[in-house]
Amino acid sequence: MEPEGGGDVAGDSAAPLLLDLDDDEDLEVFSKDASLTEINSFSPLMPTSPSSMINQYKFEDEPESKDLFITVDDPESHVTAIETFITYRVVTKTTRGEFDSSEYEVRRRYQDFLWLKGRLEEAHPTLIIPPLPEKFIMKGVVERFNDKFIETRKKALHKFLNRIADHPTLTFNEDFKIFLTAQAWELSSHKKQGPGLFSRMGQTVKAVASSMRGGAVKNRPEVFSEMIEYVDIFSQKISLLDKISHRVHKEEKDYLYEMKEFGPIHTLWSASEEVLVNTLKGLAGCIDQCCKATEKRMAALSESLFPAIQEYLLYSEILMGVLKRRDQIQAELDAKIDAVYNKKIENDLLSEEIGKLEDKVECANNALQADWDRWKQSMRVDLKVAFSDVAENNIHYYEQCLANWESFLSSQATSDISLEEQSEDQT
Repeated sequence: MEPEGGGDVAGDSAAPLLLDLDDDEDLEVFSKDASLTEINSFSPLMPTSPSSMINQYKFEDEPESKDLFITVDDPESHVTAIETFITYRVVTKTTRGEFDSSEYEVRRRYQDFLWLKGRLEEAHPTLIIPPLPEKFIMKGVVERFNDKFIETRKKALHKFLNRIADHPTLTFNEDFKIFLTAQAWELSSHKKQGPGLFSRMGQTVKAVASSMRGGAVKNRPEVFSEMIEYVDIFSQKISLLDKISHRVHKEEKDYLYEMKEFGPIHTLWSASEEVLVNTLKGLAGCIDQCCKATEKRMAALSESLFPAIQEYLLYSEILMGVLKRRDQIQAELDAKIDAVYNKKIENDLLSEEIGKLEDKVECANNALQADWDRWKQSMRVDLKVAFSDVAENNIHYYEQCLANWESFLSSQATSDISLEEQSEDQT
């Protein structure tokens, strides 16, 4: 469903949702016949975690069989007289016949991943190449080689390679195969065989000249104009989601900081209240357990929702780049046709070239349309999984906190009954 209008994430109720997932029925966890009063966290019929139900759903785009498995792990720091950098181990296992071996292990640095992405964009200008993590992922990080930064980047690089491996076209790219199999010196030699400096400068100048010829493409099909509008609105909404998620995380962090102060206060208080010592220590224990549960929930938010939103923030930039490259191919054809109509060049000199450009535009259009539908399906699945994980972690959190406090209140009720019985015996 195509987006209409901008604004808040929810949007107008009459307008179709931009981040429309699957049917609402897929999100129904509890039975329609069961009321909330009939279900509680201590019911033997209630599973300890909704994951048992959420994981029952199998998404349609999951591949039934894979023949290429890639893992990125084992980051290593390298210090030279010139620079300091991190390399990652890339392990590939495959059953494909075009590979000479069934398993490869190489080490790659971030610049190698950048090279691969650039080569894929050159070979497939109107395919949606997966995004790489930014040079600096986390805001406010001064030391880019701390453990958290490296771990975040490692996971993003792992996802980048596996998205390429799962792509029906990119997975068979020759540069991708070389990236996975070549040793460091072989990869360095292969890089030198690529387009030279002057060739890359020529391509850049050509792209700039194409963009300077005019604003909109004359004969852009309506479907690509709708894509541009969709990406613009998607970018606004995913940026808003990013701001909201970080604001929620900050509020949780502030709440945790305050809650951590309450536990020690009740423990100190118990030292001066002999009658309330057990009650106050019990309160301190409950607060401590809730603090631990909050820390787990915050960690889950950082590990599931943040990476998904960050990836699709980068995707919005990539999509605009792909649409611009398609427009450049279209503009090149338009310029040749205009030259013929204006009789600046003889028709017979351009007819063959125009025919080739028409084929190029058609191929570019078909490739982008097919990849666009594939990307939208993947986006819906990824965001659905991310928000389902958030919902599941929230349920875990509230169940834990509720169980802690109910256990505390139950112990207090038992203690009160014992005190009353002692009092009656004394009288």
